[in-house]
Amino acid sequence: MHTILPFLLAMVAIIVLLTMWAAKLKIAYPILLVIGGLLISFIPGLPMVKIDPNLIFFIFLPPLLFEAAWSISFKEMKKWWRIIGSFAFLVVFFTALSVALVTNYLIPGFTIALGFLLGGIVSPPDAVSTGAITKFVKIPKSTSAILEGESLLNDASSLIIFRFALVAVGTGQFIWQDAALSFLWMVIGGAGIGLLLGWIFVQAHRYLPTDAPSDIALMLIEPYFMYWIAEELHSSGVLAVVSGGLFMSARRLLFLSSTSRIRAFSVWESFIFILNGMVFLIIGLELPEIMDGLRSKGIPLSTAIGYGLLVTGVLIAARIISSYAALIATLIFRPNVAPAASSRRMRLTMPLLLGWTGMRGVVSLAAALAIPIAFDNGMAFPHRDLILFITFEVILLTLLVQGLTLPYFIKRAGAFGERINKENEESVRQKVKQDLKVHSYQFLKNKYNNGLNGNAGMEKLLKHLEEKSKATDDSWMNEKTKSIFMELLESQRLYLSELNKDVSVSEDVIRQQLYQIDLEEERLRMI
Repeated sequence: MHTILPFLLAMVAIIVLLTMWAAKLKIAYPILLVIGGLLISFIPGLPMVKIDPNLIFFIFLPPLLFEAAWSISFKEMKKWWRIIGSFAFLVVFFTALSVALVTNYLIPGFTIALGFLLGGIVSPPDAVSTGAITKFVKIPKSTSAILEGESLLNDASSLIIFRFALVAVGTGQFIWQDAALSFLWMVIGGAGIGLLLGWIFVQAHRYLPTDAPSDIALMLIEPYFMYWIAEELHSSGVLAVVSGGLFMSARRLLFLSSTSRIRAFSVWESFIFILNGMVFLIIGLELPEIMDGLRSKGIPLSTAIGYGLLVTGVLIAARIISSYAALIATLIFRPNVAPAASSRRMRLTMPLLLGWTGMRGVVSLAAALAIPIAFDNGMAFPHRDLILFITFEVILLTLLVQGLTLPYFIKRAGAFGERINKENEESVRQKVKQDLKVHSYQFLKNKYNNGLNGNAGMEKLLKHLEEKSKATDDSWMNEKTKSIFMELLESQRLYLSELNKDVSVSEDVIRQQLYQIDLEEERLRMI
């Protein structure tokens, strides 16, 4: 304990330092974290980082998925559900199938089941890596929504493939009828369990006498409960967390106070930052042990590197092919929902760039590390070290090659830059703010018309709404005026919730305004 604790604290410090350095260099922090972990692993005398394969999913996945579901725009997901669904399920299966066929043909001793196992591990792109990279390049809301929605669902589909392949490798057989029924239960049962638990947790927050610390504490353990209960019932824990997280996110105004929402945002941001950093460092730290496993099996390093290059090439090609296939199918069957492009060149370039966003990361590592070392009968799992090495190489290559070149390609192609109208985004934001002011004024006029004239407090309240001035003297805010102001803020939230139903208004703008209202409410509580 006295050896590992300083090491873990040092890891957190390294994560912070490398992230700051990455921001200064304007590159995605997962790239530096993986390289940093790799370099640190060669320092002699460091404790070996080992995680129980049975716990790797449970430790990292639930909070990462829950936070992603909480922050994504569900309105954008509904808008682009066809493309998101095709990438999250059809593309993942096509990618896993491609990897299975190629590895079965070219890697000695690799069965179709092992190929599907590897395909399920490396098929889902990593949302953290993509988000960190695209932070330095402006991309349209539609593209961002597609990538975020895909990342939520493709984890579930890839892990379902992984689970079935793991059973096939262990038993040596695959019964399609049983697999189809199990698949339906995993999808429907997982989503249903998540929705049910999400509803229960919402009611608990609403009716229990919770405050901000207890709300946040409950939210930290809720994704673990969703995942654990779903897995115990042999359904998809990933889908349970995603569906439950989306359900709770859509109702955040109903069961969380403004204090809980503001504080939870900071807590979750820091918690997820540390978890992601830990995972990417572990990716680098695990390599020496994986290489030792290859040597013990008599597999030359050059051969293993060649297999990793092969699988990486298959993944990139499969995703690009799938991107063009999705565009063609959309233009043929649903041309009205195809993403807009101002020229034919842009339309042809967009799928290529979308296909180039397939960086791998957290989920792939977690799945690979979750492969058991041996079966229940004591027999060693076949090619485990080779699968781990290929997974590591895929993550490293996609982060370095695609991650470092994606911003350049986007800027060079100009496929996205011309379609992002900053003036239009700003005009929408300003229009929402102005409409909110008009709504606030009309609310006060209609409900408290008799109290406006000659009331110094109400006149100052209106002046505050119109000019947003900062008063140095809060004596005018008596209890009656504060009560009216609180009522006004709640009316603003209801107005914004209704406005969010308008598909032309970005949900990000709505959430920014809601956050400002929460901050205003907190300021009032301090008076």
